[in-house]
Amino acid sequence: MNLKPKKVGLVVSTSLVVGNMIGAGVFVLPATLAKFGSISILGWVFTAAGAMVLAKIFSNMSKLFPSISGGPYTYSKAGFGDFIGFLVAWGYWISIWVSNAALVTAIISALSVFFPELKTNSILAVSIGLGTIWVLTWINSRGVSASGKFQVVTTILKLTPLVFVILLGVFYFNINNFPSFNLTESSDLVALAGAASFALYAFLGIESASIPAGSIKNPEKTIPRATMLGTIIATLVYILGTIVLFGMLPIDVLQNSPAPFADAGKIIGGEYAGYFVAAGAAVSALGCLNGWILMSGQLPMATAKDNMFPRIFKRENKNGAPYLGLIIGSILTSVIMLMNYTKGLVDQFSDLANLVVFTALIPYLFVAAAYIIVKIEKKLHFNNAFKTFALGTLGATYSIWAIFGAGTDIVFYGFLLLMAGIPFYVLMQWNKREK
Repeated sequence: MNLKPKKVGLVVSTSLVVGNMIGAGVFVLPATLAKFGSISILGWVFTAAGAMVLAKIFSNMSKLFPSISGGPYTYSKAGFGDFIGFLVAWGYWISIWVSNAALVTAIISALSVFFPELKTNSILAVSIGLGTIWVLTWINSRGVSASGKFQVVTTILKLTPLVFVILLGVFYFNINNFPSFNLTESSDLVALAGAASFALYAFLGIESASIPAGSIKNPEKTIPRATMLGTIIATLVYILGTIVLFGMLPIDVLQNSPAPFADAGKIIGGEYAGYFVAAGAAVSALGCLNGWILMSGQLPMATAKDNMFPRIFKRENKNGAPYLGLIIGSILTSVIMLMNYTKGLVDQFSDLANLVVFTALIPYLFVAAAYIIVKIEKKLHFNNAFKTFALGTLGATYSIWAIFGAGTDIVFYGFLLLMAGIPFYVLMQWNKREK
């Protein structure tokens, strides 16, 4: 007898959003933002406002397309048709498995605090990295429920040291440590834009609950709640954490710290507290990788079910997991990770990692614009036309700003990366006609 795969609820869905947004980067990002000065707090607020707008759009779209997996792909396709839907899926899929390789590197880097040999022994580092990828792939092959349980545990474990520093750090707060408003040589407007651009990447992942929609209980209610709740939790952690660190660590120490949260932990509870926070960075990256490996199978599966990705991606095992899609994505991630540990290819990896930022941001633009189009087509905008147009326009405007904030080179080469998918799209259309 075939049992239906278990569906997940609000806790797991929220953990997907929080877990995919909060990776290892948040543990070091305050040091980067400290170089801008306390104006970076405004950068957080500005970026969080834009992220909340996008989160609201994804929440509303999930109500219009309940139980339909695919998230950014599904919503873009609904507004602009097959071609744009395919390009969004193509770019997003590439960004996942390339970014996952960077997450593996972050995990190994975090573990090197406890095992210094990882810094010098490439074979050991690669072995642990590959082992991590395939263990998490196996967990995800057991279905969304199994992956979700792992995500809940890692989300709790990653938030614990962050909340520890935020709550107890208040008692070690010294206003004299707080940096000046603008430490750059640029104008306040330019400095604000720079800080906001750095903060932006911490919000990638707000769409996570919408991608495995078919595996979520009461998706029309659960996904919107998880999306908004997850974004709010991440925003509070980001902003409060930055403020506390600004008051705990002298600016010269903070700016040059490779692990500012761990340094703050040492101030609060000594060496062991520092290690406790450092361990949180490894767990954070691990949970983030787990969530994005889940996405690496779910998104192409949704696309394949519309016959726009090869049908191999929609094959599911008895747990309802797209096991072949997961394997393909993890093979590609393994290859990219090996590139990162090969001398002479590091620069290429860094360039590729920067390019995928563009392919991750493009879906936000199309989903925001599609929101207006879909509401008009479904004739759902008449009672709240202003709200519909305002929300969609704000989301699209913010997305455009974010895309061009990534830099002209990244935009140009990212555009070429998307266009590289056109021959693949033509081939899939030809196959559909042949059938």
